[in-house]
Amino acid sequence: MTTPLRALIVDDEALARSRLRTLLGDCTSPAVVVAGEAAHAVQAMDALRREVFDVVLLDIRMPGVDGITLAQTLAQLPQAPAVVFVTAHSEHAVQAFEVEAVDYLTKPVRLERLQQALQKVERIAQAAKGLQAETDEECLIIQDRGRTERVPLAEVLYLKAELKYVTVRTADKSYILDGSLNELEERYAQQFMRIHRNALVARRAVRALEKHFDPEEGEGWAVRLRGVDELLAVSRRQLSAVREAIAS
Repeated sequence: MTTPLRALIVDDEALARSRLRTLLGDCTSPAVVVAGEAAHAVQAMDALRREVFDVVLLDIRMPGVDGITLAQTLAQLPQAPAVVFVTAHSEHAVQAFEVEAVDYLTKPVRLERLQQALQKVERIAQAAKGLQAETDEECLIIQDRGRTERVPLAEVLYLKAELKYVTVRTADKSYILDGSLNELEERYAQQFMRIHRNALVARRAVRALEKHFDPEEGEGWAVRLRGVDELLAVSRRQLSAVREAIAS
């Protein structure tokens, strides 16, 4: 990024905020500016209403609303910042990633580990900007019952081959597209990844990889996507590639 990441520190302990502010000042890759501090959730939300932050460095155990609950609220903001938990308690890691935190750091935080977390934030921000630029004007043209409809590619969660057609799924609706899944994969490789011979999923929509039992294929793995309740099976052949994509 050409400009420093704007960070908001949220911790009820003044000494903890001071130490983290000092560490952030030592970060060079990426550069970070502490644009705000808060001692509890109410102060944090006030700051977020006034300004836009790239990342919130968030404690978990605080008076009143805890960090996990605050992170759930942050995810609903129009310009949701990335969340990096910074806590003395390691037992909340699973909950932290359930609310889609970028990283989970335990106190005392090492500079190297903090920079790794911020580099993840930077990569996500760059990818989001690049993807948005690519998909702003891109649409799939759907012929539906005598009418033509433009479905923005940014709204598509998955593409699934069904006999001679492809199901196009958004959070609100399913469409039928007369086309080839292989052609769609080749054309939109940056936005979608193959998880099965019959399915492509939007990279931005992947929430988790989970163990799953399929009545036809038996025990295996599936991805969970934001915006839909159903799980989509991941083939053994694609499993390692999916794992790598989620971890990157």
